[in-house]
Amino acid sequence: MDASPTAAARRAAAIARHLAGLPSGAAAAVAGLQFSPCLSYAPPESSEAPPAFAPMELRALLDGHHLRERDWAYGAMEESPLFCPRRAGGKVFVSPDYNEGKEGQREATMRRIGYLTRRGVFRGWLTEPGPDAELRKLALLECLGVYDHSLAIKVGVHFFLWGGAVKFLGTKRHHDKWLLDTENYVIKGCFAMTELGHGSNVRGIETVATYDSKTGEFVINTPCESAQKYWIGGAANHATHTIVFAQLHINGRNEGVHAFIAQIRDQDENVLPNIHIADCGHKIGLNGVDNGRIWFNNIRVPRENLLNLVADVLPDGKYVSMIDNPDQRFAAFLSPLTLGRVNIAVNAVYISKVGLAIAVRYALSRRAFSITPDGPEMLLLDYPSHQRRLLPLLAKVCMMSSASNFMKNMYVKRTPEISKAIHVYSSALKATLTWQNMTTLQCREACGGQGLKTENRVGIFKAEFDVQSTFEGDNNVLLQQVSKALYAEFLTTQRKKKSFKGLGLEHLNGPCPVIPHSLTSVILRSSKFQMDLFCLRERDLLKQFAEEVARHLAQGESRERALMLSYQIAEDLARAFTERTILQIFLEDEMNAPAGSLKDVLVLLRSMYVMVCIDESASFLRYGYLSRDNVTTVRKEVMILCSELRPHALAIVGSFGIPDAFLSPLAFDWIEANALSSGSE
Repeated sequence: MDASPTAAARRAAAIARHLAGLPSGAAAAVAGLQFSPCLSYAPPESSEAPPAFAPMELRALLDGHHLRERDWAYGAMEESPLFCPRRAGGKVFVSPDYNEGKEGQREATMRRIGYLTRRGVFRGWLTEPGPDAELRKLALLECLGVYDHSLAIKVGVHFFLWGGAVKFLGTKRHHDKWLLDTENYVIKGCFAMTELGHGSNVRGIETVATYDSKTGEFVINTPCESAQKYWIGGAANHATHTIVFAQLHINGRNEGVHAFIAQIRDQDENVLPNIHIADCGHKIGLNGVDNGRIWFNNIRVPRENLLNLVADVLPDGKYVSMIDNPDQRFAAFLSPLTLGRVNIAVNAVYISKVGLAIAVRYALSRRAFSITPDGPEMLLLDYPSHQRRLLPLLAKVCMMSSASNFMKNMYVKRTPEISKAIHVYSSALKATLTWQNMTTLQCREACGGQGLKTENRVGIFKAEFDVQSTFEGDNNVLLQQVSKALYAEFLTTQRKKKSFKGLGLEHLNGPCPVIPHSLTSVILRSSKFQMDLFCLRERDLLKQFAEEVARHLAQGESRERALMLSYQIAEDLARAFTERTILQIFLEDEMNAPAGSLKDVLVLLRSMYVMVCIDESASFLRYGYLSRDNVTTVRKEVMILCSELRPHALAIVGSFGIPDAFLSPLAFDWIEANALSSGSE
């Protein structure tokens, strides 16, 4: 360290100039300290180079469908005072008032739903058939989620759980009676499946529905405290009707879980006799949804209220079903949950987009420190460490957008033959995308203290969306289901001596990929290498999983116990399947893009995704797919990719299609937004 008097004098002079804001020289030093020029906000667009690609082209790829309808929905929300418009930094922003109490947030959610109903947002959501109508519905729900998680969940419970159960588990008599009134919010529905004692294990729920052949009614009863319906969105305040999942008992025989329509309130929102409803209370987030608990004390519902597409009870009490196998019948009753998982996964992607758009724009306008004594302070995003914090997240959210579009298209074009595949993909992607959303929202940290302010959205999102990892299926349980499904496919192909077909597993039919001993940047960015590496990991883990289960079976364990004991490899396998799936889907989108600047950026995003998956996962080293030297090379490649993606960051977040009003003051003139004259609190 240079400790000479001359060096000390230079440092002292530099500090004095910094504090005084004056030019160097003796005259300036004698003049004493004076105010330095204040910081001023410069929008990122004023300093960043023009986009190298057309952001609208990338938006078309990421949104996938119904761009015009999305913009219309955003506009409808911006136009209404119900969506809490406020001015900050010269712009108008909309977002819920989280300072309202629980009841205030709930009533605000219902007022917004009423407004959206009048604007025609929900028109055709249950009565208009066809894949395009379903995709339009999903697009509009995604826009509502960008505004507020509570709004999206409240609408989702009503349309996709209650309405979806009536539509997909009911028959014409149910459709004629309930669907149009549901669409117009004449009735308000909820979905009573989860109980205090059973959530993921739906087969074990304890609510009982006993058929009374004398009156032609089902008698629904909550036999014990653990059978109370719990976390039922809409139940605490507003729902008039519910779908009740209960064990169907006929003449002393349990026919398993079935779904029934029951009214729980009258038109004046009074709770009906023999039904008790209690509030679940204040939550860490999602307080605009009135989650409630329900107890049934021998309430009676007509025989016609059994949702009877899968099974029915005749007037004399005879049980009939189009599906003989009880396991397959039970799976059919769970079908409404599939769309719930699809919606949650897609919503997670859009919230990641909002958070990243805010964090990246802030990093392109906020400066800190300088690398020379008299130099300007650097933009946050020009620091390599800050690039490493944000740009890999940017790549992942783009990749996951493609995956969510793939999942939506598969769902709306569903056939009975692909129902199993839909279950596997929706389970894998719901778990992965919601976990990644919570990781992405840690970009709050990249926003410093401003990220703590509720008005800047990113911080409050962490509490609002934490629930995604457990509702509509606990993420860990969902990944176990994925691994079990892959294991079943493995056993079937072995037993029948057939090739793998479906779930993208066709790569197992070919020779085992060979990974080069020494990796270079060119190899690392090769799509062939990337797919080979991900496929090698998946096929090896599937084989290891099957072998470990077989060892436990040979030791006398039951099949379920053997699968349970193999959970570590099962988790690695499910993650390998999901990451390979996401890569494969994005590669197809990339190949369909015309040659040019956009395609070049897609290649960078894809390579960043793969390198970060390798860098963040122990599995590549744990199972020997890559050497230590190669993993080190990958880590260096991440830094190089960060520098190459840096010029495109603003254009990429601009392509997300999130209107300015749905971001936050932090994404724009954050100095003016915090001025004394702004009135911001």
